[in-house]
This record gives sequence, C-alpha cells and structure tokens, in this order.
Amino acid sequence: MAASSFRNPSPQRSLTVLLSGCLLGSQILLGCQMASQRNPEMGLDTMAPQVAETEAMPLAPPPDGEIPQEVPEPSQEDYNLIRDNPFQLVQAEPLSTFALDVDSGAYSNVRRFLNDGQLPPPDAVRLEELINYFTYDYPNPGDKPFSISTELSQAPWQPQHQLLCIGIKGQDIENAALPPSNLVFLFDVSGSMDSPDKLPLLKSAFRLLVNELRPEDRVSIVVYAGAAGLVLPSTSGAEKETILAALDSLEAGGSTAGGEGIELAYREAAENFIDNGNNRIILATDGDFNVGMSSDAELIRLIEQKREQDIFLTVLGFGTGNLKDAKMEQLANNGNGNYAYIDNILEAKKVLVTEMGGTLLTLAKDVKIQVEFNPAQVQAYRLLGYENRLLAAQDFNDDTKDAGELGAGHTVTALYEIVPVGVDSPADLPVLDELKYQESQPIASDFSGELLQLKLRYKAPTGDSSELISQAIANDSKPLDQASLDFRFAAAVAEFGMLLRDSPYRGESSFDQVLALAQGSKGEDLEGYRSEFIQLAKTAQSLKF
Repeated sequence: MAASSFRNPSPQRSLTVLLSGCLLGSQILLGCQMASQRNPEMGLDTMAPQVAETEAMPLAPPPDGEIPQEVPEPSQEDYNLIRDNPFQLVQAEPLSTFALDVDSGAYSNVRRFLNDGQLPPPDAVRLEELINYFTYDYPNPGDKPFSISTELSQAPWQPQHQLLCIGIKGQDIENAALPPSNLVFLFDVSGSMDSPDKLPLLKSAFRLLVNELRPEDRVSIVVYAGAAGLVLPSTSGAEKETILAALDSLEAGGSTAGGEGIELAYREAAENFIDNGNNRIILATDGDFNVGMSSDAELIRLIEQKREQDIFLTVLGFGTGNLKDAKMEQLANNGNGNYAYIDNILEAKKVLVTEMGGTLLTLAKDVKIQVEFNPAQVQAYRLLGYENRLLAAQDFNDDTKDAGELGAGHTVTALYEIVPVGVDSPADLPVLDELKYQESQPIASDFSGELLQLKLRYKAPTGDSSELISQAIANDSKPLDQASLDFRFAAAVAEFGMLLRDSPYRGESSFDQVLALAQGSKGEDLEGYRSEFIQLAKTAQSLKF
C-alpha cells in the first residue's frame, strides 16, 4: 500500500521563510560543521561554539512592522492509504474473505487528535480498529477457543440496506491462570523518543505491567538507539525492584537502529523460550527506524521469518509528530501480534493491565473468516473496514497464509452493509454485462431462507494445521430500535468513522444520528469508554462544522 503523510501547514510559513532566507547560506555551512562533530556511533550531538553564535544572530526586521510568528514543526506522521471497500455484486463475487484483526491503535490515535483540537487525517481512521476498541457482550465460548454470534438489522445511514454484525468472543482467562510468560521488552530510546509523551510515558506504562508480573514470569529488556543492547537479562517477575531500576535508568538519545534491536530481541526470546508458555516481544516505539535495516519491506521480511519460532509480537505506539503508524501496524500484522497506541496512562492501564490476557496471551492464530452470500437473498455487500486484511478466496484453505490472532477475552466485531435482493439501492452499485456462460439469475433452492454461510479457520497458538468452523446464518432481520445495545453502539462507531473519513458510502450519516445511537446504547459502561466516545463525537462534530 502507498503511504500518506499528514502535514500541518501554517499561514505564517511563507513570511518566515522570506525573513530567514538571508541566513540560509550561513546556516547550511554551519550545519555541515556541526555534522562533522557528531558522534556517529551513538547519534549524539556535541554542541559546537558556532551553534550559540548562530542562535544569537538577529533576524532582519520584518517588512511593514509585521511580527513574524514561530512556524510549528510540520508533522511527519505516516499512514497507509485506505480506500473504502466498495460494494461487491454477489452475482460476480459471492465470497468475502479476510483475516481477523483485534488491533485498536487507530481509536486511541483518533482520540489524541480530537483531544488536541484537530480532525485526524482520513487514513488514520481504520473502521475496524475503532469498532474493536470496545468490548461487546457476546456469548462465552463452549468447547472452542471462541464463540461466534450474528445479528441483522437496518443500516442507520442507509435504511434501505441491512447491517450484519459478526461477533467473536475469546475465552476469558484470569491473569493468575495465564501460563508462564517469557517477555522481552524492546524499547526505542533514540533521540526521537525524547519528549514527555514518549519515553517518560513508556516508562510509566511499563511500571504498571511490571507490577502485575508473577514469580514464574520472566522479563528481559532490550533497547536500541544508535546501536542495540541488552539492558536486563532474563529476570524473574519476583525481582520487581531490579526490573524497575533497569526501566528507570533508560534515557533517550541517538539515531534509531530498529532492525538490529528486533534481531537482538528475538534472539533473547528464543534463548529463554518457555515450552507451553507465552513467549512474546513487546515493542514500544514511535516507529521512526532510520539506521541499518529500516525499510518497511526489510523489517516485514525479518518479522515474517521470526514468527515461525512461535514468538509473538505486540507493538505499542507512542508520541506525536513523527508517529510511523503505517510501519508499526504492518509489523504487528506480519508478526503474529497486535498493535495499540498509548496516548495516556489510562490507555496504558487498559492495554497492559485491564486487558492483559488479550494483549499477552494468544488463544488462536491465523484466524480467517470467509462469508458466502446467498444470491437469492443478497444483491450486493460491503465489508466495513479491514481494507488491509483482505484475502483472496483461495487463501482461506491455504494454511501457509498468515492471518490474524485472537487473544484471551478479546471480542472481535465485523460489520457488513448488505443490499437485499429487490431493493432499488441509492448507492452506486457496480454494473456488469450480461454473462454468457453463467447463470445470470439466482436459482431458487432449499437455501432460500439462508442469508449466508459463515466459515472460520484458526490454528492453535503453536499449531500448523487449521480447524474449520462453519454455520449457516438465517435471513432474520429486525428493526433497528429492536436491535441489541451492542449492535447499535457498534453501528454508531462505524458511522462516526465514516464521517471522519468522509467516506463515499456514508449515506445519510450525521453526527446527530451518531450521538443519538450511542447515547441510546451506552448500557452499563462500567469502564466509561462509551461515555468517552460520546464526548469525542461531540468534539468531532464541533470541529467538522
């Protein structure tokens, strides 16, 4: 996928560039002198006397008495380009296949933008991650690692259409019952992490996790800046003071040799591998790798090789300004892991303490979903989100194809917008020529009451062969006001995301409708996350209009 960068242009930029143009030549010369005095090994600057002289030189007076304003640093945040999934005609594409995804990083990142008084860039808004930030009251599993449930009602933004909710719930496992963990904390301590919302927040976040460790758990700490190093060899979770002392000693500085750090972390995890345990690397970074192996393709190939060791990967993003969201999400997707963004200490508590089981323990890997729509019931369909997790139909039965992971206690939700047969849809549906060699009209059959066939494949965390779950879903729609609280809330979050993205499929969406849906389906909301969403929707509405 192509990557897009978010920029914050300033109206004063042109004026300031003109005012400082006369100094450009001398600053370039001095910059070269400074570069020659840098420590190439650790990436640290040794300040030269010329720097102070340059900073003391006054700018030429502005024309006409105007006062120049400081130009803020433009944002260097990178996001993968997202093109909303289009409608597919069942006549031509009856199968929809995608990898499960339980990442939630996009939601907390969107929250960060809105709390800062900005609308997020559209490509930062991944619908499935907004929806899956929240937990839903799906049935507890039986003899499988997870349960599957479905619900069908109206699509709020397009009442002529239906909305199908597929809900998956992983087994709940108490933290005390988790298998022993072999954790490698892989921390970015480069110069780009030297701000309060990065390394200091990282250290506070991991203190919370360290306090949850048991004697049977083990922790190593690997860091990388200009070079990678082992700060703490594998240590029992009972030695909390030792672990916390190593954590507190970390300081930021230097360039970012991320690839070397990843290599060392996997080596440390492999040397301390626990059979039948939870072997995992937790990478915490802003994603700004710029030394050695730094390209997305190189890093992804490395991660793909390492995932065969049954060592899982959790990626936690920190900070603003140069967040490499695209890179971190791809690393997690390709490393049998999950991705979250930590924007404050409460989010750290949610990810590393409240949802510790789901974050750290994988119940099933390479989880794939395939839906076969019944052409007698469904004219067209559209999957909301999961754009970068789509699979070819033949990949569903190919056990060599990587897919998603499901953690303990995780709930995963997928939404399909459906155009029923016989509905004159207001949406622009694809147009196909009449087929010469295929049946062009749905054939009546004994399956006329079925909406679709839902299939799911998964592997055990250390397994190589997948198991199949398959069930038919009846065409049993209900009015929106009779749908469950969870259904209506998930629909509100999806509509919110489409409005932020200015999606061409947003139909009759509005923030007023989002707020009405969310307020009417908040439920008990013990953790307050749904109430927070309502406030974010109000903020987005005020920024949008």
